[in-house]
Amino acid sequence: MRVALICIDKPGHLEVRKTNRDAHLAYIEASGVVEMAGPFLSPTGEMVGSLVILDVGRLSDGEDWAAADPYAMAGLFQSVEIREWKKVIG
Repeated sequence: MRVALICIDKPGHLEVRKTNRDAHLAYIEASGVVEMAGPFLSPTGEMVGSLVILDVGRLSDGEDWAAADPYAMAGLFQSVEIREWKKVIG
């Protein structure tokens, strides 16, 4: 099952994102369940959130993955929406 994480950063938390980016990327690599991921950008090109697509067994696995993400643990996100997602194109 694919799960989409739609994560919106707290305003003014770009430094938290930058400080924890290496740990976040290492977590993505080590977990082996991330199909695609990337930041949302503001109109000026600043990173302001994340979209992460996971391939997991259950929705609860996606919730667990999201909770253990170094970005989440650092308090970066204002909101995190976790939804089952069906790939149709691509």
